[in-house]
Order: sequence, then structure tokens, then C-alpha cells
Amino acid sequence: MTARLPVVVVPILHRFDPLDACLAAIESSLPRGARVWLLDDVSSDPRIEALVRGWCEHSVLDVTYRRRQQFLDPAESCNAAFEETLPDDVVLLDVLARPTPGWLPRLARAIAIDDSIATAVPWSNVGDLCAFPNFGEDNPLPEFPEIIADAATGPATLPELPAASPQCVLIRRAALARIGALDATSHPNIADALVDFSLRAASMGWCNVLCDDVYVGQMVPASSERVGNLSRLLARWPDYHERVARFILADPLRPLRMRLSERIGQIERSGPQRDLFATS
Repeated sequence: MTARLPVVVVPILHRFDPLDACLAAIESSLPRGARVWLLDDVSSDPRIEALVRGWCEHSVLDVTYRRRQQFLDPAESCNAAFEETLPDDVVLLDVLARPTPGWLPRLARAIAIDDSIATAVPWSNVGDLCAFPNFGEDNPLPEFPEIIADAATGPATLPELPAASPQCVLIRRAALARIGALDATSHPNIADALVDFSLRAASMGWCNVLCDDVYVGQMVPASSERVGNLSRLLARWPDYHERVARFILADPLRPLRMRLSERIGQIERSGPQRDLFATS
């Protein structure tokens, strides 16, 4: 019997502008019947509810629109969704993300390879440690992200990362059960809570990996959308910066980025001439 795919959880976070494109990308990249949860915590913009309900009526996916009447901090809202989607694995997908065909089955296949994987993230144009083509930078969202996705297809090597990135992260249900939920009290911001979760996972013998046969693009977030509380992270994990710095200096993903660039070049040479990394 084919294993159930993880549930895709999308915190909307009051962001109307990127929502339509995100929903369109989700619809076109997931198999019929895949489960999607849209989290809307007391958004004041009436366009959000109208857009989502209209999309749900016509979607071929199994969509749950959870519009809460009481405000929850973003990480707390995610924890509530995790409880409501038991017992399945979950994927947190940023509303700025632009997933590409095949992304979810490949992420699910990656964690099926190794029971010790707690989180898996794809290549992206943003995301610091898993950024492509320029490591540690916010690269523009490419005009043709599906070309990168095609080039990434192949056997995954699943290199370990010091921490998960928030733009798209698959979380194993068994890890949630063993490690506990996101620490929404200390880290109401989802990105900080995910970093903390992945560091807790590593401290308990789990691993956080790059699923290097998957690419999920993302609109570059505004500086105001990066608000977190680094001091709280460092209070709990004082060596976090050192772990990341060692990873950056060693740059173990460099051969993988070079291989991906070579494959992209092959695809471009065999097809129409296009500027892949033009801003979309």
C-alpha cells in the first residue's frame, strides 16, 4: 500500500498579496487529493477569506481552511494544526513559497530512507544554508523554477544541516512525538521556533537534512517579515552561531551546488534560450 503523503500546512499570516500565486503553485504541483491545511488567524483583510473559500470550492486537493476566531501566535497556530493532523507527517510551507512539480513525494521519500531524519528542507533561492545558486544569500526567485527542479531530480544524498530553514520544511511525526512541539512560548515566530526545534532534534540524536533532489522557490521576504528574537535562541543555544559558521566555512554543499549548476546548463543548452535567473 502506498504511504500517505504528509499534510501541507500553510500559515497565511495576514499576507494577501502572495496568497493567490502560492495557492496556484500548490494546486499545480500536488497530486489530486493531497491534503492541505490553510491557517488563517483572525485576519482583518476580508479578501483573504474570499480568495481561499473560492479556491477551496474548485480545488482538486483535500483542503481544510482553518479560520480561527481567536488570535494565536504563528508558532502556536502551527502546533494546533499539528495536533489536528495526527498521525501524519507535516510540511510547513511559507505562503511566499512557490513549490515545483513532484516536490512533496520527493520530500516524503527522503525521510523514508532514514528513520533518524527529523526535518528535511529543499533547495531554494532563499534559506541561507540551502540557498541556490549563491550560498548564504537571498537569490531572486527565478523565472523558470521548474528547470532547477528538473535538474535536481535524481538520487538524493541528504547532507546534514545544522538547522532547518523555514521556507519549506518537512517534519517527521515521530520526531514531534519524541521531541515535543514547537516552543511557541519562547519563540512565537515560526522561523525561530523551527530553528529551535531542529537544534533540539540534533541534541537528541536526530538529524536535519537537505533534500537535494527537490527545489522550492520563494519570493524574497521583506526585512519586516524576518522579525525574530535571536537573543532567545542564543540564550538556549549559545553555540548556534558557531555551528553555522563552521558549516559555512566548510561549505559541504559546494559540490552539490556545482553539480546542480552543471545539470541546469545541460537543460538550458538543449532547450529554448532563457534567462533562468531573471527576476519573475
